[in-house]
Amino acid sequence: MKKEIKIKEPIRLRTKELSNGCLSLYLDIYMNGKRKYEFLKLYIIPEHNRIDKERNIETLKLANAIKAEKIVALQNGKYGFNLNKKKLNILLTDYIRYLANRDSVKKSKKTLMNTLVYHLQRYDKKGILLKNIDKEYILKFIKYLRIATQEHSKKEKRISANTQVCYFKELNYCLNYAVVEDILPVNPMSKIRNEDKPKRRKTEREFLTINELKTLSQTDFYNVTLKRAFLFSCFCGLRHCDIVTLTWGNLKKDNMGKTQLHIVQQKTQEAISLPLSNEAIKQLPKQNGASDTDKVFHDLISLGRTNEILSRWANDAGINKHITFHVARHTHATMMITLGADLYTVSKLLGHTNIQTTQIYAKIVDESKNKAIELIPELT
Repeated sequence: MKKEIKIKEPIRLRTKELSNGCLSLYLDIYMNGKRKYEFLKLYIIPEHNRIDKERNIETLKLANAIKAEKIVALQNGKYGFNLNKKKLNILLTDYIRYLANRDSVKKSKKTLMNTLVYHLQRYDKKGILLKNIDKEYILKFIKYLRIATQEHSKKEKRISANTQVCYFKELNYCLNYAVVEDILPVNPMSKIRNEDKPKRRKTEREFLTINELKTLSQTDFYNVTLKRAFLFSCFCGLRHCDIVTLTWGNLKKDNMGKTQLHIVQQKTQEAISLPLSNEAIKQLPKQNGASDTDKVFHDLISLGRTNEILSRWANDAGINKHITFHVARHTHATMMITLGADLYTVSKLLGHTNIQTTQIYAKIVDESKNKAIELIPELT
């Protein structure tokens, strides 16, 4: 009887137990007498129900797919044909421009990539070849971001902590893409410790109370389209980018005669279907013979201009809060939770892919309740 020959894999999928009870998945890579570890930022969570179990199954599938790709990449490298030599000697900034100019890239991402190029050129005027980027280069770029000023800023305003994170993540995306395109064997970002990476600064999420929303709706505003669009978002939770592209064809009647909204979200590319409340429908302009392909809010101004003028409307309504268009989405979420909707339902209404994102709004509502209770004076 022939013995089964076992082939030793150069990469093994392993787990590390975390203090919160989750298991962090990582790759144990051993080749040519050298060992290194690559954490995947994927986690196996404690299983309390069927949803948790299904999520863990999908996470393991993804981790094993990454492992398989890495094994192929290592083996190809071993035999000397893994690197795309046409792009091997390209400048980092030129490579990012190449990624930005692809037809599939959205305008917002293209702008972010071009701004990243601007800061990389300020940081390193000579430029660096993509193949020469290492841990030291990235760490120095992180230091640059901490003291850099905003593009075209007259007041020498520093880049915010959250914007630094955006640039860092975008650079990571570009380097990961270089690995996928077989230009780089590994992303040097994987060698950066978490404590060295830019950190987001926690900001308080502004929202309108139900009474403030009522007051705002009863206050005149010179830009009627913007007023309608903002209130529409308060009652359905759509982002500005989704309202801009909303067409009459996205609104359909169901079998019960109720209006349903069907769209693919611009940010996540996830399809969602929402029932519209009577208050949301009130904010829609009259169709007046417009076709299904015509935009509902066809003359809605840009997000930047929107956020500049919304404060005037809030001031006229006597609301002393910093109002941006995204406050409408926060308002919808907190209003739904305040009125008794459960987190799972609210996450579906908002089109969240992760319920942990929705939990933020539950915390906001709890904090508001605590602040309200603290208003009670000492009476006894």
